Amino acid sequence: MTDLNYKHPLPAPPVAQDALKVSFEFFPPKTEAMAETLWQSVERLEPLAPRFVSVTYGAGGTTRERTHNTVARINAETSLSAAAHLTCVGATRDEVNRVAEQYWEAGIRHIVALRGDAPDNSDGYTPHPGGYDYAVDLVKGLREVADFEISVAAYPEVHPTAASASDDLDNLKRKLDVGATRAITQYFFDVGVYLEFLERVRKAGIDVEIVPGILPVTNFAQVVKFSKMCGTNVPDWMARLFEGLDGDPDTRRLVAATAAAEQCRLLQSEGIDAFHFYTLNRADLSFAICHVLGVRPNTENSQETGI
Repeated sequence: MTDLNYKHPLPAPPVAQDALKVSFEFFPPKTEAMAETLWQSVERLEPLAPRFVSVTYGAGGTTRERTHNTVARINAETSLSAAAHLTCVGATRDEVNRVAEQYWEAGIRHIVALRGDAPDNSDGYTPHPGGYDYAVDLVKGLREVADFEISVAAYPEVHPTAASASDDLDNLKRKLDVGATRAITQYFFDVGVYLEFLERVRKAGIDVEIVPGILPVTNFAQVVKFSKMCGTNVPDWMARLFEGLDGDPDTRRLVAATAAAEQCRLLQSEGIDAFHFYTLNRADLSFAICHVLGVRPNTENSQETGI
């Protein structure tokens, strides 16, 4: 299993830094203060010219209106290409289709299509009567609504409810076969996990882009808790990195940026040319990691090259 114990310095990556593609994920804010933090993050990351930014959709469809408003504002007030998450949970097919139509009418051309999480305090996921059962059905339905660009989820460490790794891979292939454009992975921490998954993906005849999802960790205890629910392994070396830093947020942030940047550099050295950052509505770590990777603001690039 590959981990961060590579010899240093890393070899020059085969991917040119100016060819790297980045994207960022946000979640819709619940309060005015959270909205201000989100917007500051959007403005901070906009100069990096990501190919898109996405906005999540709460469990059970609980953030439908806030997701729409956030995506619409990003699309209307920035130069960014905004993608909206959309799920199967808590709505009929007609209702989901109408949401998709509203996105199209608002100029949104990219959907992240997901099965979605069951509402809190439920007994697990159950398809809504008259709704789309699973993400593959949603992708197929969206293709009938409009010519969306569609991203779907992939799970290097297997979805928690999948019967097996092979069944999980088959499900990914079905989503892509019915019209999804690319897959974005659940976050992971060991580089080898992604590389081994990518090898299985290619052997299965899947040749579309599989974008690694990167989560810079600032709250280690929270990440451990969430990772148990989503099936992501938190390696021992990461626990050692954050050991003793519970009361030292500044150092935690430095460690988080360093660990995630090294993870990306290792992937870059293997020829990976795209990264999707789970920002948690905070821009600073993702901005710093992009800087390490060579992704710089357009204005800076223009000044340096005399354009």
